[in-house]
Amino acid sequence: MDAMVPPAAAGGDGLIEVRDLEFTVASQAGKVNILRGITLSVTQGEAVGVVGPSGSGKSTLMMLLGGLDRPTAGSVRVAGHDLGAMDEDALARFRRDHVGIVFQSFHLVPTMTAEENVAIPLEFAGRRDAFTRARAALETVGLGHRLRHYPAQLSGGEQQRVAIARAFVAEPALLLADEPTGNLDQATGSAVIELMFGLRARHGTTLVLITHDPALAARCGRIVSLADGRVVADRPVLAEAA
Repeated sequence: MDAMVPPAAAGGDGLIEVRDLEFTVASQAGKVNILRGITLSVTQGEAVGVVGPSGSGKSTLMMLLGGLDRPTAGSVRVAGHDLGAMDEDALARFRRDHVGIVFQSFHLVPTMTAEENVAIPLEFAGRRDAFTRARAALETVGLGHRLRHYPAQLSGGEQQRVAIARAFVAEPALLLADEPTGNLDQATGSAVIELMFGLRARHGTTLVLITHDPALAARCGRIVSLADGRVVADRPVLAEAA
């Protein structure tokens, strides 16, 4: 298990600073409040598991932390950047430079090879060594022999390993993972999690892991529980076992 890091105090200077965060969407029945005033601080190097029932706002929170959605109210600061003050181009550059994202459904480009998929963020950054680094990243996740394969030619576990290589290749400060084993069988999912936590430890990456699995959340040093769009518990993992 990763070393425990106690929850950061509200008002701190963490890598992630969320204040009074709200997210509301319109529906035929009226407004739906998905997040209802979340305040959260995460320090550099922490691994935080975010748990809660379906509909509690876990994935919405992740989308807001990655600048993929905009809050209705409140603020989100990541790596010193106020995401609410940035336009779409600036948000794209922010994600390129600071954030890696692993989704449940892999989100690989089907017309690109594994090597090309991993090289994408480096190419966007103008890195001349994009493909050299992509090949090294795929070697690290055990897919050096699959460089020229397309997603449809890979198993689910292999596709998620490509997605993890892509998330880590630019050495981001923050990794967001949303149910990364949700589409995998238990054995494959366990192997993917071991790989992800190993890479996180190697790079010192801050991890926010969205999961329904309490055992997986307990791999993190801290668990944040959501219910009905609010934080209902925020505790170090070891405190639970006391």
